[in-house]
Amino acid sequence: MKAKTPSESQTVMTEIVLPNDTNNLKNLFGGQLLSWMDRCAAIAAHRHCRRIVVTASVNNVSFNKAIPQGAIVTLEAKVSRAFSSSMEVFVDVYIEDQTISGKKSKANEAIYTFVAVDQLGNPINIPAITPETELEKDRYDGALRRRQLSLILSGKMEPSEATELKALFLDEEGQ
Repeated sequence: MKAKTPSESQTVMTEIVLPNDTNNLKNLFGGQLLSWMDRCAAIAAHRHCRRIVVTASVNNVSFNKAIPQGAIVTLEAKVSRAFSSSMEVFVDVYIEDQTISGKKSKANEAIYTFVAVDQLGNPINIPAITPETELEKDRYDGALRRRQLSLILSGKMEPSEATELKALFLDEEGQ
């Protein structure tokens, strides 16, 4: 299977925050943003493997800035790393300045994990990822550490097996 680049999975969605999307403070309801991010990430995952994908986990969500009613929200998702049947997808969330400049600023981000499955729901192999940009390389490298941490926390991996995590804390001699 030929490796793909993150840009081949890139998905961009744009939404406007309407009154029914907001909480009592007239800011975007967090659950609505999660729904938008999940859809955007799912499309990116599908574009990577061209198979049915299911959300396996939401690994991290950072609600850094409130998004007000009326805001134009752009979500950008790309596969950051592919494993045998699972893939990590980063979603960056931007809001546009409502002035003439229309400048976008990053408001939030999330990391999702998807698994590619066949028609019976069984995991299937997917193409690898070859990162190109510095950001893609950083996210690619970090994905293995995030995966190992997740596997340890879920009891599916022993801490002693987490080579990438150990490399962060131990020198070359294991000290």
